Amino acid sequence: MDELLTPQEMARADALADDTKTLMAAAGRAVARAVMQHYAPCRTLVLCGPGNNGGDGKVAAELLRLAGWPVTVRDLHEAAVEETAKAELVIDALFGAGLSRDISASTAALLRAAKRIVAVDVPSGLDGATGAVRGYAPQAELTVTFVRLKPGHLLYPGRGLCGRLVLRDIGMPDWVVAQINPRTWRNGPEKWALPARHATGHKYLSGDVTVLCGIMPGAARLASAAARRAGAGMVTLAAEAPMILPEAGLIVRDAPLADLLRDKRRTVFVCGPGLGHTSAAKLAQLIAAGDRKIVADADALTACAGAPERLRGTAVITPHEGEFSRLFGPPGPDRLTATRAAAQKTGAIAVLKGPDTIIAAPDGRAVINDNAPPWLATAGTGDVLAGMVAALLAQGMADFEAACAAVWLHGAAAQKIGPGLIAEDIPPVLGPLMEEIRKAKEVAAF
Repeated sequence: MDELLTPQEMARADALADDTKTLMAAAGRAVARAVMQHYAPCRTLVLCGPGNNGGDGKVAAELLRLAGWPVTVRDLHEAAVEETAKAELVIDALFGAGLSRDISASTAALLRAAKRIVAVDVPSGLDGATGAVRGYAPQAELTVTFVRLKPGHLLYPGRGLCGRLVLRDIGMPDWVVAQINPRTWRNGPEKWALPARHATGHKYLSGDVTVLCGIMPGAARLASAAARRAGAGMVTLAAEAPMILPEAGLIVRDAPLADLLRDKRRTVFVCGPGLGHTSAAKLAQLIAAGDRKIVADADALTACAGAPERLRGTAVITPHEGEFSRLFGPPGPDRLTATRAAAQKTGAIAVLKGPDTIIAAPDGRAVINDNAPPWLATAGTGDVLAGMVAALLAQGMADFEAACAAVWLHGAAAQKIGPGLIAEDIPPVLGPLMEEIRKAKEVAAF
């Protein structure tokens, strides 16, 4: 169930199912069961809003009462801050994921008074489409949601406010979700298949990656190491000035880019990491050559600040938020929509890097990645990611799937390495990790 449903899509699903009473009863049961699994009986206040969210809360309250819990139910207009403060547990069933306005100051005061909160669908005040906070949203210990996750469950700050996230099936028919045709997914190995090595293959069957090297060779070396470890059969560091490279097996060429482009085996280029003042000219030269897959990162993105149309012809762009803002303007609270717009504007797969990386295609597909640990935020890891994307492109993966796979593997590798990670730690982990994923899929398919 990796599809993500926006609040609008969830509303369409409810309308198509046309069984509100049954679905509400199932949602209320799911909330009550989750509460009983995670908490001992205690004085519980259920705050109920006017819509389906409030209905779910009232069903849960009745089931908890039947199980012997001391439960009080209050509608929004009759709830009091003092009563909320006295409760040992508050079930927040005020507003669901589709909130379209800021919550009032009085509602915010009510939620602030709660000691411990279980949220129904989302913490009230959280926009389920964007993860943004509408005025105020409380910190929940547990959030129980239904049918499918919403983008706001995975996008910060919403992701941090949900606490432990529980997804429950309430009997929504699969045909309903299929008919809605969601365009957003949670990233994971089920979304893509890693390229397999052929028993009788040779290095060129696994693809050729050329990494352009400039004034900061360390960045290009990180991208090269990642490309090699992620399976590219041949990786070349294109350095137009002499440099000392300690690692064996890395091919270094000091020929002009025009000469390298004459070799039709060079199908994938990484342009930007540490490239410096030559970035704009070299990116333009690569794009003009045509018939090449270009991963544009770092300095190549900065060189196109305010003129994202110069990136048209690249395959994948990988900006962090600062680079994205210089290219397209600040993404604002709706980063999912902003990333989709960036992909449409450039014709490339846009990867907005962060703790909740968003990958969007020009046709509107988008994936949210949520497996990156905080210690991945360190210098050079973006260069590693660019090399990983390039390697997967070189091995024949489609642009969107290559970007999705690289981002997920990037996060999974960081999880394996643990705190204290530096960028150089990631490439050696990639080969075993990729083989682990391949074998797991083989077992699942058997």
